Amino acid sequence: MNNSNDLDIGSLGAELESGVSGFAGLRDVTKFNTGQSNPTYLLAADSGKYVLRAKPPGELLKSAHQVDREFRVMGALKGSGVPVPDVLYLSQEDSSIGRMFFVMNYLEGRIFWQAELSECDQAERGPIYDAMNAALACLHDVDPAAVGLADFGKPGNYFERQLSRWTKQYRASETQTISDMDALISWLEANMPPDDGAVSLVHGDYRLDNMIFAPDGPEILAVLDWELSTLGHPLADLAYQCMQWRLPHDSGFRGLGGLDRAALGLPSEEDYVATYCRRRNIEAIEHWPFYLAFSFFRLAAILQGVLKRALDGNASNPQRAKEMGTAVPIMAHMAMEIVRGGR
Repeated sequence: MNNSNDLDIGSLGAELESGVSGFAGLRDVTKFNTGQSNPTYLLAADSGKYVLRAKPPGELLKSAHQVDREFRVMGALKGSGVPVPDVLYLSQEDSSIGRMFFVMNYLEGRIFWQAELSECDQAERGPIYDAMNAALACLHDVDPAAVGLADFGKPGNYFERQLSRWTKQYRASETQTISDMDALISWLEANMPPDDGAVSLVHGDYRLDNMIFAPDGPEILAVLDWELSTLGHPLADLAYQCMQWRLPHDSGFRGLGGLDRAALGLPSEEDYVATYCRRRNIEAIEHWPFYLAFSFFRLAAILQGVLKRALDGNASNPQRAKEMGTAVPIMAHMAMEIVRGGR
């Protein structure tokens, strides 16, 4: 984390004392180095620690950085069985920091940045992955209407909507022609699975480092970063997480590719998917190559937006953003390998 002077402590503190029950005496604001989308800050106050998550400054792509959606979905999921932080306050665009933000409680726990869980004992790694699997199945079993989220997404084929949205986002932030990306978009358009009617609340960025785990066990205290959540197809979340097994380990991707997962005590992709299917009473998954290829495409489009913000001077961590942006052609190439191999 870095000490940050880009937020006015006096005016922010006054707003929070007015809007957050029990908040008093904002003393320090520290920006987290992690996260490339919405800048996130640790607030130290006389009343305790809090976390503030804000829209980034500058001109933003349409429908991006919707922190109000994050606030709404986490508030709705409280008590559902899905672990989420307590959300405490949502500002408006004319807030004391000049852009929309929300505040949630601070949780003391562990965030794992390496997919192989090198800091954990072998015996703990399997239970941590199983906890992720269970939380994902729990999320997809939530009835959106029962938690007040019946209108949280649009009707119709989720993958058609998402492909259209992220293609537009990618084109709006495109900085070079990537032939594999163009070919991937064309393939996805031509191989869209029929809509099977499955609808659930989807997280949109479900991965290991978007979770806070208990300090001394595999329990998930909170799933974070709900910016991309919506009503959609549950297999989008599952396929997106399964990219972790395919991304190379010896690169900035921090994936499991090339590692002996069994020796590390980690499940295989097949076992992880089978466990999820058992939890949700799913007999088989058709069109798995499409779901995987779509996940690579979507992540590539997201990273292209990160790169564009870095080039425009609006990235939360400019150097890391530029590094991540170079991954776009690699993502597109890996997706096309899945398409060509039918894996």
